Parts: sequence; C-alpha cells; structure tokens
Amino acid sequence: MLETDKAFTGSIPENYDRYMVPLIFEPFAADLARRAASLSPGAVLEIAAGTGVVTRVLAPKLSPGASYVVSDLNQPMLDYAASRQAPDSRITWRQADAMALPFEDAAFDVVCCQFGAMFFPNRSAAYREAKRVLKPGGHFLFNVWDRIEENVFADDVTNALARMFPDDPPRFLARTPHGYHDTALIRGDLEDAGFTHVVIETRAEQSRASSPRLPAVAYCKGTVLRSEIEARDAGKLEAATDYAAAAIAERHGSGEVAAKIQAHVVVALA
Repeated sequence: MLETDKAFTGSIPENYDRYMVPLIFEPFAADLARRAASLSPGAVLEIAAGTGVVTRVLAPKLSPGASYVVSDLNQPMLDYAASRQAPDSRITWRQADAMALPFEDAAFDVVCCQFGAMFFPNRSAAYREAKRVLKPGGHFLFNVWDRIEENVFADDVTNALARMFPDDPPRFLARTPHGYHDTALIRGDLEDAGFTHVVIETRAEQSRASSPRLPAVAYCKGTVLRSEIEARDAGKLEAATDYAAAAIAERHGSGEVAAKIQAHVVVALA
C-alpha cells in the first residue's frame, strides 16, 4: 500500500458515501452490524469507520445503555460520518490510528471494522491493539474484500484503466482494497497478535446499479483511484470515468447492471 492510498480527502468522502456505499458496502454493513448486535455488547469500538455506513445500521440495534465509540484515521471521512448520523448520546466520535488506539486496556466488548484492515500499514500491530482494548472473551469482527477477480465491477474498471493508461496503469483497487485476501495470511496475522479462535467466512453478494455509469463514477471519483487517474493526467478524470462506464456497459448492458462482490468476514475471540 502506498501512503497516498489513505488520502480520502476533498470531494472523495461525499462521492464515496453517495456512490460506493450503496454499490458495495451496504449489504456487508448489514451483515457486520447484525453479528455485532447479536453479541449484546455494552461497549463497542468501531475502527476505520469511513463515512459511517456500519454506524448507521448498528447504532439502532444497540441497547439504550450501550456506549459506541466511532473512529477513523481520516478526519474528513469521520466528519462526514458524523454529519450523516442522527444525534445519539451513546456515540462518541474520535479520530484514532488503529496502530495506536487512544483507549485503555480491556475497555470494549466488541471491536468492529468494515473494510479497513487492508489499509493498515502493519496489520499484526493493529490486531494487537484491537486485542489490547478488548475485554477477555471480547470479539473482534471485521471484513476484507476477496481478490479483485471475485469483485466484478472493480475488476472491470481496473482492466479498462489499464487499457487507457498502458504505460502506468492505476492499480489502487487491486493493490489495496483487494490486496489482502489470503485467508491463511489473515489467520496468521491474527494469531501473531494473540487471537486464538478465528473463524473466517467467505460471503458473496450482488452489486447493483441503475446504469453502468454509476459503478464507473463510484470507483473513479469515490475512491483514491481518482487521485491516481489525476496524477497520470489531470484533465482525464471525466474521460477515464466515461471509458470505464463504456467497458461496464459492453460487458453488462446499458440498463440496470448487477455483478458479484465477495468478501471474507472474520470473527476473532480475545
């Protein structure tokens, strides 16, 4: 992962929430929230919360007396998440680095993280921090994307941009969001961090959009892929988006489109 892969700034948070969240994140957020709520936690920490898609689903499922700390390394993403959330005295918003969580030992019953582990510079260190702030017997719940070939629209966009920029193809999607899919590696990283009981489930969903342009806009303007495109040619963002949309239309049709998305869901016991 490159340092720039973490730069969700400018208009990216808004476009991310507007386009990416309904396209690929909502079904997995519902799954993660259901799993977390089923544990009846009194204290929850969410790390790498992004624009708050899990927060919006999980908060109504928690008990009136629960506490819920929502954190992200990226302040613009966290600010956007807070702006989307109804007032809730149980929620505390906190800028925090997963590598060095600013919380006491054994403070939480559940730590959850939706599609954030791929961005951790040192995953074993982040997992040790998650274990440190969990109470004994607490649960660490997170998900990561499977390989890009199992996530069709992301693969379509990546292949299209490789044709458009053959000398220096933008590889953000394959490198980072879809770059941490080896379940043996994930299990090993968690065991290195001290987790002894790890269950990994591979889960497929459908990504749906009203037109082929929507996934193109989502990936090209709602992720750091935008920065990669503009770094290659500052004036080609619209052309790249159009090119990706045309590639999706050629493969999936010009009306409503649907394609497979797939992720690994991980539950680790502290």
